[in-house]
Amino acid sequence: MARKEKSEYIIQAVSHALDLLEQFHDDVDELGVTELSKRLKLHKNNVFRLLATLESRGYIEQNKATENYRLGLKALELGQTFIKQMGLLRQAKPILEKIVERCNETAYVAIFKEGYIVYLDVVETNLTVRVVSRVGSRMPAYCTAAGKVHLAFMSDEEIDSLLPARTLKSFTANTITDREVLHKQLREVAAKGYALDDEELDLGVRCVAAPIRDYTRRIVGAISVSGPSMRIDDKRIEEEIVPLVIEAAEELSNRLGFHK
Repeated sequence: MARKEKSEYIIQAVSHALDLLEQFHDDVDELGVTELSKRLKLHKNNVFRLLATLESRGYIEQNKATENYRLGLKALELGQTFIKQMGLLRQAKPILEKIVERCNETAYVAIFKEGYIVYLDVVETNLTVRVVSRVGSRMPAYCTAAGKVHLAFMSDEEIDSLLPARTLKSFTANTITDREVLHKQLREVAAKGYALDDEELDLGVRCVAAPIRDYTRRIVGAISVSGPSMRIDDKRIEEEIVPLVIEAAEELSNRLGFHK
């Protein structure tokens, strides 16, 4: 079967909604249904449905005085998230490179999203045996080092609300699936300032992570170092990897305005 072009997957209603949002640019603060209908070449009823949908999600709001529409706070939040992530990435890259120069294992920067860790960037080791890049992947927070350093500074109630409703999926024999055991380990992570993934997501892979904080003291991401367990033993973790990861996370946090 021939592979479809990406254009064949486009959903027209989503495309129209994005076209509508893009009408609010430069000096255009507010627009009415009639004007949007002309600009988009869509019937007023279709425009109204698009507006109602976007308004229900906070991306559009109506000015009750003029009955025109303008961008909502959700659009601003989305833009701010992009800016923050780009700032984080820009500051993180040279630090990741420095980590790899010193230990020659793969280094990541990751962020937390709704119970998952998303890997934003990576600098890989030049060794033949290495961890497969996870950039762009979403991994469960409870069995990743980067996820644990986020969960560790939340309340038990917050943690439970973010974890799967029923059982925690086991990825390897080392995955922690008992909630009480997990909570206990997270308290230890908070006390130590770093977390370990001891072959809990992938067999043969160990990872150490430490939290990144910004000027508000909020945790905005994590720096981690991953490698095969045959190279990353307990002694190396304690003497080399942990100090290196903590130092790198503190340096990046300082660059983002955090001070103890």
